[in-house]
Amino acid sequence: MDHPSMAAGRLRIDLSALARNWRDMAGRAGGAATAAVVKGDAYGMGIAPAVTALADAGCTTFFVALPEEGLRVRAAAPDAVVYVLGGLVGDPAAYVAAGLRPVLNDRAGIEEWRRARTAGAPAGAALHVDTGMNRLGLRPDAFRSLVAEDGVADALGLTLLMSHLACADTPGHPLNARQLSAFRAVRDLLPGVPASLANSAGVFLGPDYAFDLVRPGIALYGGRAVADAPSPMRPVATLEGRILQIRDVPAGETVGYGAAETVHRDSRVAVVGVGYADGYHRRAGSSDGRPGARGFLRGRDVPLIGRVSMDLMAFDVTDLREASRGDWIELFGDHVAVDDVAAAAETIGYELLTGLGRRYARTYVGGPPRP
Repeated sequence: MDHPSMAAGRLRIDLSALARNWRDMAGRAGGAATAAVVKGDAYGMGIAPAVTALADAGCTTFFVALPEEGLRVRAAAPDAVVYVLGGLVGDPAAYVAAGLRPVLNDRAGIEEWRRARTAGAPAGAALHVDTGMNRLGLRPDAFRSLVAEDGVADALGLTLLMSHLACADTPGHPLNARQLSAFRAVRDLLPGVPASLANSAGVFLGPDYAFDLVRPGIALYGGRAVADAPSPMRPVATLEGRILQIRDVPAGETVGYGAAETVHRDSRVAVVGVGYADGYHRRAGSSDGRPGARGFLRGRDVPLIGRVSMDLMAFDVTDLREASRGDWIELFGDHVAVDDVAAAAETIGYELLTGLGRRYARTYVGGPPRP
């Protein structure tokens, strides 16, 4: 934002917490190398500052979704290994020129990449085998047919064999064990190629899932990786909204659009200048029939009251007489977990972080500023 002092919302990103979270995950990886997933603009934190901080912490391998993201990683960390999970999107020669490694997901992409490498490329690639996700990747029978070809690993420049866990956030789900067994079987067919299975939640499943490289994502950014369990990671993003007005609302009146919530006592309501245009989900609001999210102000929890609108939301500060216009309410951060806000909005922390809007005044602490 050009004029941070005029912002109604502010976002503070702690790059030292990001680096500590990466080191924490590396310590849990059981000796496997630890990469970082930085797709979605580093889960909303900003690719350039996040990659710089992670590289300074010792991370040398990054995963993105799309080649454009890979180019931004390459600019921030010129010597890093960069894998593109979406595979070949556009001209394979552009990957070769930028040193991006596609994650090969199907036969068509494999043949495109084979031709590109024949035309001059030292760049490596990953091969993705679908072990039960039914999203991207070769099915095991197609994989077996491919690796039966002589010299295929060298022809494709394979530097990684990978799969993706569908239910790792639910540790007891039977698909986890089935996918582990299936991945072990395909790995045996390419014994000389490093292997990777574990995402953030997969790391918490234990060393059997680590193989040679783990790929944490949400855990690096302080989000919950395992369902129904508190996150042991440090919050990276702190989101705050400025109080634009405090108004008195008599008992029996309603707050916000749709008259969704009625106050049952004479109340003080703080109106905050953040809304769904800023990526704070409308569903996180409250009504007479359901509670909403909460904020944190001057050492106290304050409940969100009524609907979240495009640019505004309201909090009940009746029990906090010292609350005043111009104060900043924490919407998530050290005192309000992003996953708790997500739960109130019936979504997940990933969606809140990656959907952070452009109107916030952003500041970075504990690392280099955003270019």
